[in-house]
Amino acid sequence: MPAQPEIAPVVDAAHAEPFRTADDYRAAIDRVRAAAAAYYAGADLAMDDATYDALLARVTATEGAQPGWVVAGSPTGVVAAGGGVTGDVAHSTPMLSLANVFDEDELRAWATRLDRVLGRPAAGYTVEPKIDGMAIAARYAEGRLVRVATRGDGRAGEDVTAQARAVAGLPAELARPVTVEVRGEVFMTDDDFARANELRTAHGGQPFANPRNAAAGTLRAQDRAYLAPLSFLAYAVHDLPGGEGLTHSAAMAAVAELGVATTGGSAAGMAVCATVEELLDAIARLGALRDKLGFDIDGVVIKADSPADRDAAGSSSRAPRWAVAYKFPADTRTSRLTAIEVQVGRTGVITPVAVIEPVQVGGVVVTSATLHNFDDLVRRDVRVGDTVFVRRAGEVIPEITGAKLDERPEGAEPFAAPLLCPRCGGDIDRTQKRWRCVQGRACGAAESLAYFAARDSMDIEGLGDKVIRALVAADLVTDPADLYDLDAETVSRLERLGRTSAAKLIANIQGSKAQPLSRVLTGLGVRMTGRSMSRRLARHFGSMEALCAATVEQLQEVAAVGPERAATIAAELADLAPVIAKLAARGVNMVEPGVTPFAGRVVGADDPAGAARLPLRKGDGSPMTVVVTGSVPGLTRNEGNEAVERLGGKSSGSVSQRTDLVVIGDGAGAKAAKAEQLGLRIMPADRFAALLAAHDAGAGPALEEF
Repeated sequence: MPAQPEIAPVVDAAHAEPFRTADDYRAAIDRVRAAAAAYYAGADLAMDDATYDALLARVTATEGAQPGWVVAGSPTGVVAAGGGVTGDVAHSTPMLSLANVFDEDELRAWATRLDRVLGRPAAGYTVEPKIDGMAIAARYAEGRLVRVATRGDGRAGEDVTAQARAVAGLPAELARPVTVEVRGEVFMTDDDFARANELRTAHGGQPFANPRNAAAGTLRAQDRAYLAPLSFLAYAVHDLPGGEGLTHSAAMAAVAELGVATTGGSAAGMAVCATVEELLDAIARLGALRDKLGFDIDGVVIKADSPADRDAAGSSSRAPRWAVAYKFPADTRTSRLTAIEVQVGRTGVITPVAVIEPVQVGGVVVTSATLHNFDDLVRRDVRVGDTVFVRRAGEVIPEITGAKLDERPEGAEPFAAPLLCPRCGGDIDRTQKRWRCVQGRACGAAESLAYFAARDSMDIEGLGDKVIRALVAADLVTDPADLYDLDAETVSRLERLGRTSAAKLIANIQGSKAQPLSRVLTGLGVRMTGRSMSRRLARHFGSMEALCAATVEQLQEVAAVGPERAATIAAELADLAPVIAKLAARGVNMVEPGVTPFAGRVVGADDPAGAARLPLRKGDGSPMTVVVTGSVPGLTRNEGNEAVERLGGKSSGSVSQRTDLVVIGDGAGAKAAKAEQLGLRIMPADRFAALLAAHDAGAGPALEEF
């Protein structure tokens, strides 16, 4: 049996199981304190976030059930959970911690308590990203930066003024000569984290486990031979001249005008909300941006915007009552590395992949994770048997960020990189960070062809693995375009493939030329795209010509395409240009039906009358958001999503208040129950299939008819 997480991922004390004995309770407190000390000192993590939250929840539950066991200085009642990192710089006012909530119900309960304390509804809230960095207080006198201190124990912190003078976003001089204190987070962006590890390993050190530890360790380090890049975002201000009576959002805007970087000015932004429903929408938007920000956030911070509300609510000894942190599911966990495998992709790229014991990261059970490239593997010095940190944000592929070196088993050996291509035995091009077989796509011809012919791609019936291997072995095909040069007589000479079967196969291959552009894109296997992204690209650009001519900036106009993905897609399309040209020359369709080529717009989207002819269009021509759950008669899951888009809608994988329609078929589960709970419009799968059939027959059906 694979090892399970030592603490179940329960983070809510109301649902956590109390410890059964006082000894277990005290031992847990020791573990929490040790983990917090390592966390706030910037050392390598002693415990992942989810395990820490779960352990602290059990401590809290135990103290509620057994008040006689409570020890002095329990981490549940002190700032920073007893991090133990103090200093000699006293804070003008305590730097308090924040209480945590983990779901909608807990957030609503917090808002209800705040209203009860105020005796009326709160006047409004702000929502900001919760930066995963190190909290500091920066003091300016007459506009000049004079003192920077860490949070420490909340009352006093360490003087890090010298190290902080080069932090981006924390200017040495303000735009106006005012005396003020700003508080915020020092952190590392993803790019700066990579640079910091390059510097650290180049100077003989071990790589940092994650950006948070890298930022804390760098900020507190003295007499270091190199200067790693750091950034700062402010989230609070004290003693702002003329700031009396300002809302939090207005005060932070004033700080930004002084030249200090703020959370509101970051890629995540600041939202001002009037209701809990607006809060939930803002949280969802920030959660969706999580993997696109370029820096780590582990949740959002919600604050009462009105100064009157803050004064009336007050604070406990540990946290303000007018603010709370909404924590996202932990995206960093620990697991044991059981093997390192080498994979060869469809383009010939050779990549090391970590095989780990199953662990839940960000709500998904992960059994493998990327190690990026062989240079990175050497730099991180990750070895089989190590306890490793596994990180996942949003929909990003899980990655190994480092290992707990103090737990490395004896005899663990560095990984030996392959000398030859593991697939074909050919030479390896090592001139780039991403190694590649010198044969490129030809090395993975069989895999590329199988992907191209699959049901969700070009759907070429009869072109199975055995036939593909025979074609490749006979040097008849090396890329997908070669399939369209085959004839029945040539194919019939293959083993176990007679003339009749060969004729059927050739007919199926030729028939696939009519598939839409979205399926051609899927079949080509462009990196960082899949079925859904291929459909988005096809419906946005309309033709392969327009897509291939698009700039990186134009690609980012497509939903869920950020700078990195856009650059990768552009590079992949350039690499595939010869194959695409061969496919077009052989008559393969290169446009998406129902889309105006080059304009990237669905026909009828700007025309209310035209939009009305698509049953899943709203009155203003915009697409309805539709979730298909369970099986639809005659359709695979992917075909069901394609059908939604063919009918003018936008396919989604999750049910929320913004969902317009939920199609429910056999085998539907939690999504169907949530749709009923939210009172959403529901359509049985058989009616959806009938609607699709009517539309495909040209009947112009309206949704209301079904």
